[in-house]
Amino acid sequence: MASASSPQSLFNVFVYGSLLADDVVRALLKRLPPSSPAILHNFHRFSIKGRVYPAILPVENKKVNGKVLSGITVLELDILDKFEDVEYERRTVDVSLTDSSDTLMVEAYIWADQSDPNLYGEWNFEEWEQLHKKSFLKMTMEFVEELEQPNQSGST
Repeated sequence: MASASSPQSLFNVFVYGSLLADDVVRALLKRLPPSSPAILHNFHRFSIKGRVYPAILPVENKKVNGKVLSGITVLELDILDKFEDVEYERRTVDVSLTDSSDTLMVEAYIWADQSDPNLYGEWNFEEWEQLHKKSFLKMTMEFVEELEQPNQSGST
């Protein structure tokens, strides 16, 4: 008999953009899950015109550096699904853990529009951290506040 604490109800999630920032993860999930550095092979991390967060899509011979958040609950995965919105599709992918070179199957948010003309170049986390992290964190906190107020439409 499976219980709510069974391993099947925990997920590993590969993050590669704004969720690389511990502050953003903590604001969203109210905790900082254990994490490990990881590489997603045969994907590329793009900048998106008019957005401060990145998108990833499959691209041969490319790789995306990120990290795996471990022990994500079903409720936390639901929060991440809502945060990532309909522009992303959650898919199971294989990543290589850089501290052990083990391969792990994880959830990752892949850009839904494979032919989006607004994707370009390479997204840079350090640049995002300097230029956009503060305002992104504020937006994330507002998102969480809205999530925590069910049955309310609009602001009061």
